[in-house]
Amino acid sequence: MNTLATILLSALPLACGWTVHVRWLRGCLNTARRDPLTGLHTRDGFTRRATALLKDPRAVVVLADVDRFKQINDTFGHAAGDALLKATADRLAHHVGPRGVAGRLGGDEFAAVLVDDHSTAADMFAVLHGILARPIEGQDPAVRTTVSIGWVRVADFPGEDLSGLLRRSDEAMYAAKQARAGTRRAGLGRLFATLAGRRTGRSGTHAEAPVVGVAA
Repeated sequence: MNTLATILLSALPLACGWTVHVRWLRGCLNTARRDPLTGLHTRDGFTRRATALLKDPRAVVVLADVDRFKQINDTFGHAAGDALLKATADRLAHHVGPRGVAGRLGGDEFAAVLVDDHSTAADMFAVLHGILARPIEGQDPAVRTTVSIGWVRVADFPGEDLSGLLRRSDEAMYAAKQARAGTRRAGLGRLFATLAGRRTGRSGTHAEAPVVGVAA
């Protein structure tokens, strides 16, 4: 056996071990980017995939928030709340499909980016709103709610990054929630919103802002 063959054979166990280690690290990273309850991307994993999708001008950014989630948790318990979150995530991911990305940003808040090939986003989200409101199979029929949806077309705000588009979707979603309208699109007019957006209201402090027209 020549010297080169000896060296290669000696290095083989090390190379195999390194390959296994790299695969293990990738597995850990992928797990870290998935929400353990719903299986959706966490914020980091969602951001990476969503940012790539925003290069397509047909992309649409969506934010969805479960209505009355705290009330459901308080009334029926956390197991019922978890089942509702899991069902919402499954339905959202199925609707978005493999070409898009869906993520859980935290609590009862979900986000998605998808490519609207046929300019039918308004119809798609009206359908999605109905799907997300369906009762959960195997759960108490009383454990049901709706989901408020805000969305924005990337083409309406050229050059704006994911953070800015999520903020606009957030404001549209809050307007939908306040008006009990189901869905709202950002960019077609001014919205009901506090100066600091939806999260100001959640924190218990309110910024004064005039009530203005809401885009349909």
